[in-house]
Amino acid sequence: MKSNVMSSVDSRTQLAGRNRLELLVFGLGTDQRFGINVFKVREVIRCPKLTDVPHSDSSIRGIADVRGHTITVIDLSEAIGKGRMTEEQVENAFVIITEYNRAVQGFLVHSVDRIVNLSWKEVLTPPSGTNNSNFLTAVARIDKQLVEIIDVEQIFARVVGVADTVSDDVIGEFGEIAKGSDLVLVVDDSVVARKQVEGTLEQMRLKSVVTKNGQEAIDTLRRWKEKQPEQLERLAMVVSDIEMPTMDGYTLTSLIRQDPQLKGIYVILHSSLSGVFNETMVKQVGADRFIPKFHPDDLARVVGDALRRHEVHHAVNEA
Repeated sequence: MKSNVMSSVDSRTQLAGRNRLELLVFGLGTDQRFGINVFKVREVIRCPKLTDVPHSDSSIRGIADVRGHTITVIDLSEAIGKGRMTEEQVENAFVIITEYNRAVQGFLVHSVDRIVNLSWKEVLTPPSGTNNSNFLTAVARIDKQLVEIIDVEQIFARVVGVADTVSDDVIGEFGEIAKGSDLVLVVDDSVVARKQVEGTLEQMRLKSVVTKNGQEAIDTLRRWKEKQPEQLERLAMVVSDIEMPTMDGYTLTSLIRQDPQLKGIYVILHSSLSGVFNETMVKQVGADRFIPKFHPDDLARVVGDALRRHEVHHAVNEA
């Protein structure tokens, strides 16, 4: 499985650039199938020996030594409310080792099926109001079955926690730049990621308009262009995730750059995924900056730099 999952970073870079993804499909002990973006996956292994972590969240089954690195292993079934694995099930389980948000962690699952290649257009936002929508980023139909794509960022944030406060030094450096009228378009399919970005912007006294994927974002920009030009005037930047259903951040950026009235918008792409391939593709599609997510100070600094450029642009236009 490891060789299949990690066989070619280059090919997956090309998939992302064509608004495509590869999905690792797995099971949690029922007929329902779940998925995770292969970009997040380092390897899949049989469950190693686990050491208990006292006083930890109940879904943390322990820590394990994997190739000289200590990783936290989360019982994914329990984390999403599907029930805790029995000790016998754990012995026969798999661990999906993931890397995102600058950390490595493992998710304990009952079974691993295969990798499928999809267009992001085939990956849809989950219906609102469904029981599972709180831990999903998307759904996809594969072989006539609905596969639920897990929001691993939300699960990790709930179980382990993430930093969400901008330091006083950064606020002091950039806090005076923001105007009450400045607007940021936020694009992200993860609930927890949207809240983290919004929270950082709010601490910088910036207003946000939030969309869930690239299609919603480009529709919003085109609507502003045609019917609300004052919104475009207020828009200081777009802050977008890369991996999203319906339309990814690379495609969104390309469409912005192709539109004569939108091409000057400052675009910041961010991703929970590690690797040089992100930065290479960012340059190819014409984004202004790329940052791995998520650390509030890093995002705040990049947003502050963008605000300075925005102010200079307005000053030149007014002159």
